[in-house]
Amino acid sequence: MHLIERFTRIDEDTLRYEFTVDDPVTFSRPFTAVLSMKPTEGTLFEYACHEGNYRTMESILRGALAAETGESAGDAH
Repeated sequence: MHLIERFTRIDEDTLRYEFTVDDPVTFSRPFTAVLSMKPTEGTLFEYACHEGNYRTMESILRGALAAETGESAGDAH
């Protein structure tokens, strides 16, 4: 397999992500995908970091809800 990735700044707030996959064993011809990426507000969490760790995620989300509502983490439901 051969993978080519390109990142291009379109403007101040937009990145263009383009990748081309060339794998003649798996696919009949190469293909390319393109998507625009814009910044997000707030904290970004990678789901894989918490995979299978549901108790920790529950606590993190409970704490975030408490911070938003002004309650203590034990009271947020």
